[in-house]
Amino acid sequence: MTEAVRAALRAQRIELPSWAFGNSGTRFKVFGQRGVPRTPFEKVEDAARVHAFTGVAPTVALHIPWDRVDDYSRLAGFAKELGVGLGTINANVFQDDDYMLGSVTNPDPVVRRKAIDHLLECVDIAGQVGVRDVKLWFSDGTNYPGQDSIRARQDRLAEALQETYDRLGDDQRLLLEYKLFEPAFYTTDVPDWGTAYAHCLRLGPKAQVVIDTGHHAPGTNIEFIVAFLLREGKLGAFDFNSRFYADDDLMVGAADPFQLFRIMHEIVSADALKAEAGVAFMLDQCHNIEPKIPAQIRSVMNVQEATAKALLVDRDALTGAQQAGDVLGANAVLMDAYNTDVRPLLADVRREMGLDPDPVGAYQRSGYTEKIVAGRVGGQQAGWGA
Repeated sequence: MTEAVRAALRAQRIELPSWAFGNSGTRFKVFGQRGVPRTPFEKVEDAARVHAFTGVAPTVALHIPWDRVDDYSRLAGFAKELGVGLGTINANVFQDDDYMLGSVTNPDPVVRRKAIDHLLECVDIAGQVGVRDVKLWFSDGTNYPGQDSIRARQDRLAEALQETYDRLGDDQRLLLEYKLFEPAFYTTDVPDWGTAYAHCLRLGPKAQVVIDTGHHAPGTNIEFIVAFLLREGKLGAFDFNSRFYADDDLMVGAADPFQLFRIMHEIVSADALKAEAGVAFMLDQCHNIEPKIPAQIRSVMNVQEATAKALLVDRDALTGAQQAGDVLGANAVLMDAYNTDVRPLLADVRREMGLDPDPVGAYQRSGYTEKIVAGRVGGQQAGWGA
């Protein structure tokens, strides 16, 4: 049992978001920090440091146009030299003035064409660098009853998704993300997993649903959604973060570590942790006040801890209690695993991987922060919207 757990933890993969290394904030203020990357190349450098100290974060997702470069093959080669690779290509159709009334669901066909062309561009970029996944999130929606036709917007969305889907290569996937609300407050065009699932089901096997853990109403049972989509073969990816109120984008596991454990329990129960299962695990966070790189390291560690606890659940005892109708016994099996201190286990796994057992401490002793603060002077820092 223990060796199987160790092997699973060594094989775990968690993708990093390039934008989490830039300056970010709320609607009220973006707080700048020294040493923040100014280019996609510097974002990749920072992501490589996270992987160097955790050993389980070998890819970095890009956001277009925030990470647009003249030569994506050169960026991919640069990443490879640093021991990491490029990951999911994320489209951005929410920060252009033309998208005030929506992007692919906008009533203006000229605006819709512009947005769809960008989605196709992202598919092409993914193809250039040999990346499997293209992730789509839409801020499209309405603020007032009667503002637009709800049904017509779904038709426009379906048309845009179909054209994008048709552009995919044989080994590519379309990942569709949903969000309850914001910035649209009356209707959001992809507000929940059911809407995303329905569109993906119609598109075909290369369309999968993304679960962002911060994109739900308070009290939503996210692990039920995980279990359902896994059963249907339609769970393609996670965006891990935490929320207290809305889409807070806090560090994963910070607000409700027990929820993260419950989610990972469903993943492990379905044998979906391994790469062959096709579920991509990615962080999607905005580090507003905490230093970027240590926060990413800590977030990776939080996912590792929840995963380790899920792997330690006594499956035979749990199944036995469930089949016997032993409500308290079944719950106790889960709680025993959750209450286990897995930090010594993970420290041993890191030693086996040739890593420092304390990734955050090792990073702080490395001098990398001092290096980037001294070297990244001048230029335009990356940040929200850049």
